[in-house]
Amino acid sequence: MIGIFRTNINTVKDKDNVIQAISSAFSVNACSVDIEDCDKVLRVISLQQVAEKSIIEFVTRLGFYCDILD
Repeated sequence: MIGIFRTNINTVKDKDNVIQAISSAFSVNACSVDIEDCDKVLRVISLQQVAEKSIIEFVTRLGFYCDILD
């Protein structure tokens, strides 16, 4: 599963916190946030199926905007 999301994560500190939280909560192989991109793209890669809705809800609970990037 590869999930690609638009967020409003702006700082390195927030990026690191979100990546750590996602990695702890979900079984992911890789997770990154491109804070230089205009869409602040969050990429989540997992060998197991992780529902995109679960990622969106999780990131939202952390206090950030998150939606599927079209």
